[in-house]
Amino acid sequence: MRPYELPLTAAAQEIRARRLSPVELVDSVLERAREVASLGAYVTLTADRARRSALAAERDVAHGRLRGPLHGVPMGLKDLIDVAGTATTASSRVRAGHRAPADSTVAARLTAAGAVLAGKTHTHEFAYGLTTPQTRNARDRGRVAGGSSGGSAVAVAAGAATFALGTDTGGSIRVPAALNGVVGLKPTYGLVPRHGVTSLSWSLDHVGPITRTVEDAATVLAALVGHDPRDPASRPAPAPGHRPATDPDDLSGLRVGVPTTYYFDHVDPEVADAVRRAVDRLALRGARLVDVEIPMARYVQAVQWGLMVPEATAYHERTLRTAAGLYEDDVRVLLEAGELMSAGDHLRAQRARTLMRREWARMLRQVDVVVAPTVPLTAVPAGQTSVSWPDGTVESVSDAYVRLSAPANITGVPALTVPAGTDRAGLPIGLQVLGRPFDEATVVRVGLAHERGSA
Repeated sequence: MRPYELPLTAAAQEIRARRLSPVELVDSVLERAREVASLGAYVTLTADRARRSALAAERDVAHGRLRGPLHGVPMGLKDLIDVAGTATTASSRVRAGHRAPADSTVAARLTAAGAVLAGKTHTHEFAYGLTTPQTRNARDRGRVAGGSSGGSAVAVAAGAATFALGTDTGGSIRVPAALNGVVGLKPTYGLVPRHGVTSLSWSLDHVGPITRTVEDAATVLAALVGHDPRDPASRPAPAPGHRPATDPDDLSGLRVGVPTTYYFDHVDPEVADAVRRAVDRLALRGARLVDVEIPMARYVQAVQWGLMVPEATAYHERTLRTAAGLYEDDVRVLLEAGELMSAGDHLRAQRARTLMRREWARMLRQVDVVVAPTVPLTAVPAGQTSVSWPDGTVESVSDAYVRLSAPANITGVPALTVPAGTDRAGLPIGLQVLGRPFDEATVVRVGLAHERGSA
């Protein structure tokens, strides 16, 4: 096994035992990034910076100064996340030449933990889309990577980063992670500060890790959490633990909610079957399966768009007036549509979100987690714009991919996607685990149990 193939936890163990040097690991990942450059995972590789950081990390190891499990581990950061002196382009001509004056909170925390920046990863322009057209799926180059954190997911899946960060406004961590067969964790709203991260929709935006294992995701999350007053949504009190306190192999007493509505509607049969098999395996580990009805399900997409569209347009108001021609057509159309939405529509969406959060809280008093598909279908061919279902329903690819992930953004609950096998074409299927706010520990526990049971 070459170093770039090691998951984060395994790489950290090798570095701690001095069987692998940070320089070896970083060089291996950079070489792999060049080998798979045609996938379009990276906007830019920061190779010189990475090697300098790896050398410094190696010197620290030699002197017994190990900062923790991220020490010397190469990462990719979505190109919305500021790193001082490095371009943050949001994969857009609008930001050409822009360089960040300071580190974002998450970049600073990861650097302090010893992580090494390998490069900035592609996003669907300004994170406003679910396909990341610059990037190709790590399993099948003819298919979409998913978005908007497509570059981060592909970098991890292809071995061009040991871990990466993405952002998630309607599913943009979980969708590409699921489509590329890796793990993606959207934390509770407010748990990870967003200062220095380009916004799409401030009331829905989250930052979180994309990794190869659930344990790796929990490790990265540990370095990210903590209050930052520069983010108004940041949680002011210390967050509860995000790692399970009990053996994840034993789920005795855990109540696992299985949706009877919404999450299995208009879902590819292969995806539904894989997820139901995964649920049954959780029951074999002691979990008690409980049928749940998803509250206010028919309002999900209306609320998601009613919140996101006007907030995104407000963020881009100045450049939309001065440089509209620099946006890609799909993004520009959405931004212009936001100008047509009334304040009343936005307020109604906010009221509906408040009710939805209340009803989800009531549902999550009956169960500890909800498990469901992450996306209703696997990666579609690049260029495909719509999906047709057997009952004659037709929806856009973006609407299909966001449909099952958006509820966690509206309600702010933590959500994890874990690989749950493949379809007949060999394309990855994702299992989604949703939990109570700030109860990442239980979400991770269920994810670990699934991961171990399907290994």
